Amino acid sequence: MHTFLPNHNLYFVELPILIVLISLVYSATRFDEWRPIFLEALRWGMRLVLFLFFIGFVLYILDRIT
Repeated sequence: MHTFLPNHNLYFVELPILIVLISLVYSATRFDEWRPIFLEALRWGMRLVLFLFFIGFVLYILDRIT
């Protein structure tokens, strides 16, 4: 457990950092210049956020049904 953030929530602290880093690394493997890297990282990051939101929504609905 982190001592500097004893009650932090994984979804609000670490998940956004992971999404940004994963998007930048993925985009940097496809492009060489900074502008296309950032544009693709933004597009890919938004797709990743929407995908995770959709999965969370489906799990929420399944939890409410059962």
